[in-house]
Amino acid sequence: MDTEAVRSFVRAAELGQLRHVADELGVTQQAVSKRVAALERELAVRLFVRTARGVDLTLDGQAFLPHARGVVAHADRAVAAVRPGTRAPRVDVLGLRSAQAVLLHDYWRAHPGVDLDVVTLRVDDPHLVAAAVRGGDLDAAFRTVTDPATLPPDVRMVHAFDSPLELLVGPRHPLAAARTLTPIELRGHRIWVPGIVAGSEWSEFYDQLTAAFDLRIDATGPNFGTEVLLDALAGAADLATVVGARDRYLWPVGHDLRRIPIVNPTLAYPISLMLPAAGPHPALRAVIDHFAGLPPLAGPVWRPSWPRFTPAAARR
Repeated sequence: MDTEAVRSFVRAAELGQLRHVADELGVTQQAVSKRVAALERELAVRLFVRTARGVDLTLDGQAFLPHARGVVAHADRAVAAVRPGTRAPRVDVLGLRSAQAVLLHDYWRAHPGVDLDVVTLRVDDPHLVAAAVRGGDLDAAFRTVTDPATLPPDVRMVHAFDSPLELLVGPRHPLAAARTLTPIELRGHRIWVPGIVAGSEWSEFYDQLTAAFDLRIDATGPNFGTEVLLDALAGAADLATVVGARDRYLWPVGHDLRRIPIVNPTLAYPISLMLPAAGPHPALRAVIDHFAGLPPLAGPVWRPSWPRFTPAAARR
């Protein structure tokens, strides 16, 4: 069904004259008349009777009008959902249980009237994500291009927050009883992070982490998902992994997994927000301000050496 024909019918029913509809829609009166006539042929009923004053609804037209209004409203909402500048900001997160999604949800709960379109672009190369931001498919993305020279000139990044790491182990692991751990105490223990993709930001992060503290990061094997990893940790005495302190993980009670903060220094994964350099979605300003207002991490903190982009850079 031609939605513009339905729109013309609705406005004709409301205004009573086709010339007023034509003026409003920016078309000729003849075009409006043809649209309505085509709609009547499609429905095989008459919707209007022509009078000296304009048009009046027939009984079929009266029955069709409330449904036609719904068609127009749904069409308008569908267009607004994808048209830049009118749709809700579309923000990419690494996963719906990631710290990014958790903190974005906290922002939404504090601002329940705000619309957000939270998506997960399942690609590992941050340059592909930057291309999606550049092309307007995304309004923002929690990703980092660690070499700023390779970032497109019309895309910029701002520092969102630092995600402190915790060690996640099962009850049989020798470190399971620790309340906190230092990076030095992790040496020699197998830290399994399967599926690290070469060239990704987390590949660079773990390379620098390994070099800085002489840790044993094991990336062997494909990534079969969080549930498989948690099952493996629960039954192993020599296996651990690292997770973000704000990342949301769920496991069966019988797994008895333990999350242990890493301190002195805290190991921080810097999370950046990628957005257009010019004309970002206006709703993003409040999101950036929300993240900028998060309290800083306490105590000594280790971060990788890639640049930290400040929120102030997004406002210049």
